Amino acid sequence: MIKQAENMYRQATIQLREKKEPQNWKALKEQLFNKFILRLVSCVQLASKLSFHYKIISNITVLNFLQSLGYVHTKEELLESELDVLKSLNFQINLSTPLPYVEMLLEVLGYNGCLVPATRLHATCLTLLDLVYLLREPIYESLLRASIENPIPSQLQGEKFVSVKEDFMLLAVGIIAASAFIQNHECWSQVVGHLQSITGIALESIAEFSYAILTHSVGANTPRRQQPVLPHLEARALRAAASSNT
Repeated sequence: MIKQAENMYRQATIQLREKKEPQNWKALKEQLFNKFILRLVSCVQLASKLSFHYKIISNITVLNFLQSLGYVHTKEELLESELDVLKSLNFQINLSTPLPYVEMLLEVLGYNGCLVPATRLHATCLTLLDLVYLLREPIYESLLRASIENPIPSQLQGEKFVSVKEDFMLLAVGIIAASAFIQNHECWSQVVGHLQSITGIALESIAEFSYAILTHSVGANTPRRQQPVLPHLEARALRAAASSNT
């Protein structure tokens, strides 16, 4: 919608420059407003086609929904709206995200007999994913410091760490491990052991990532902890818990 408004503005600017009669602003505003709901629904429909496959939102469902809101459109207008959305995004909509990795691993965990129900883990994972994106820099900075055991990483170490930031599978196992700790810390070792056997990622890496997420989500000091615990000691305890399960 922003791009469409920008296009309208550019067209109006060109008309003024060429001394043509500009379009009525009120009419342009009404046109933009009338298309807002249609564009919004088109975005939802495109997202459903990417995510749900055989459960996509059909054109009939969309038309009935719009009609219930008082908007009357045809199938051709729906297709044109989807095409406008795709053009605005330069057809770059199939962007990779960590969510498919999380959901795939949860399915495997459920099949392997994970003690924590996948449905409970999924809900917590979604919340932690949002948190990681909001606190991306401090979480990854603490993970970098823990991995090099140095509070002040060098520029070269930071550059080499970029590959870790782009590793969605590592992020997924860290998210699931942290979710398992929140849901049932007694089953945490079993979940981490499953994740290690499924992905081949080292137990230490999973433990350190989950600790970084937990530190920034529930805090370094839990209600039961009266005295502060050094991060490297707690990370070591988590690694020991994971190792004892193997």
